Amino acid sequence: MLKFNSILLGTDNPEALVAFYTKVLGAPTMQEGGFTGWGSEGGFLSIGLHSEVHGKATEPARCIWFFETADVPGEFERIKGLGAEVIKEPYDMQDGFSLATFADPDGNYFQLASPMPVPAEK
Repeated sequence: MLKFNSILLGTDNPEALVAFYTKVLGAPTMQEGGFTGWGSEGGFLSIGLHSEVHGKATEPARCIWFFETADVPGEFERIKGLGAEVIKEPYDMQDGFSLATFADPDGNYFQLASPMPVPAEK
């Protein structure tokens, strides 16, 4: 059985991405060997220089990561105020599940998501 662990975000401009995600997520929990990261209960996001990555993402919707929050509209406004590029304003999918989509300075998409509704037991 596999368990999700982390995402490594390669970039040719780690300083800009680290500054951006520090504004979004707060102080990094790890800075070592040229990599910076933020941990949570469900996984880890790290950023580092990658020799095969240049410029903005050419297919930014190929891989989208989610940050869960009970307050999608409030966090949307906060992150929008930090200068993040808005891709899609908050919207409801179904049963109170909400999403909003941003792009980071490299053009990578990330979403805010409300907690997934737990199906009622039968």
